[in-house]
Amino acid sequence: MKLRYGHTRAACYLGYVSQSIVNNLGPLLFLTFNRQFNLSLRHLAFLVILNFTVQLLVDLAAVHFVDRIGYRAAALAAHVCCVAGLCGMGILPFVLPPYWGLLIAVFVNALGGGLLEVIISPIVEALPSDHKAAAMSLLHSFYCWGVVGVVILSTLYFNLAGIDNWRWLPLLWALLPLGTVFLFAAVPLKTLIGEAGEAVPLRELSVRRLFIFLFLMMICSGASEQAMSQWASLFAEAGLKVSKTLGDILGPCAFAILMGLARVLFGMQKTGSDEGRRLSGILLGAGLLCILSYLVTVFSPWPLLSLGGCALCGFSVGVMWPGTFSLASRLFPLGGTAMFAILALAGDVGCAAGPGLVGTVMNGTTLKTGLLTAIVFPLILAAGNLALHGGIVRRNRSPGQSGVS
Repeated sequence: MKLRYGHTRAACYLGYVSQSIVNNLGPLLFLTFNRQFNLSLRHLAFLVILNFTVQLLVDLAAVHFVDRIGYRAAALAAHVCCVAGLCGMGILPFVLPPYWGLLIAVFVNALGGGLLEVIISPIVEALPSDHKAAAMSLLHSFYCWGVVGVVILSTLYFNLAGIDNWRWLPLLWALLPLGTVFLFAAVPLKTLIGEAGEAVPLRELSVRRLFIFLFLMMICSGASEQAMSQWASLFAEAGLKVSKTLGDILGPCAFAILMGLARVLFGMQKTGSDEGRRLSGILLGAGLLCILSYLVTVFSPWPLLSLGGCALCGFSVGVMWPGTFSLASRLFPLGGTAMFAILALAGDVGCAAGPGLVGTVMNGTTLKTGLLTAIVFPLILAAGNLALHGGIVRRNRSPGQSGVS
């Protein structure tokens, strides 16, 4: 059977599911790691920091090598790392000192997750389509559906096999990226460079004011999302005193469902000549809603309402990452793969900073106080989008202006 671009999109969707596995399986086991291996909250926080720090370093390095080795080689390497990292999570803590085993597994997983983040979006952006923003949003929604699958199927496994047998679960999840390796080996690919012309040099992009705002937005997007997502399971079980099954379903699972729904709804929006202004307005609204969700989660006296705030946070952050990517593509159509890599790097800075800040504060105070500190990120995002929105409006009123300042 001849594979077509539809199969390429399917492979990319599975790629984001693989990324959701390597990012979210570990946090579901944080309390288990705490009890079985006697790991403190600070140890657990460092696992999150390590994951996203390695991913951002991969993003930075990818600026220089992805276009050289090609999209296919990068996608294959990413999935191989995911397979190795997931297998390592189930094996290494039992053959090495447990914390070192987890560190190695997280490190290898992060190599794969970082490459996936850099390579999947430009692959989809380069495919023939009249609805680029919708395609990008749909792509990113599969990260959310992956999280839902990880939470529900892992919860089912825990209830059937017992939490004490968790070590076999990462090995089972490794089968998905393993299968995607064979798919990416055969699907047709296109590249951004050559379709749009000569890419804007990275040095030129980095000094443009609107791009700096986009970089800041990506940091805050990643931090707002992962500060809640990475700690939701532990917060529900240890902070709200609900069962692990109920906490995971109504916490990180509901978070992911509403995040995916937001991305699907965002992808259904029609584009127009004022696309940049519309996107920046949506991102501003998302930041304000995210602030509200954090306040509800932390200050509600009722556990179920706190979990509802967690879910609302998922809806609010859903459009942040794909919306910023789409806005960047709109404002800088010749940004190329390097632009996506730098924005992914910014997102991973936030993904490390958000959960890391929460975990560090939690370790010295309370779970709720730690989570409340993360509200600084949607506050910055909302304020930054006000400035970004104003800059786009001024640009649209200057038809003679050829570039984006």
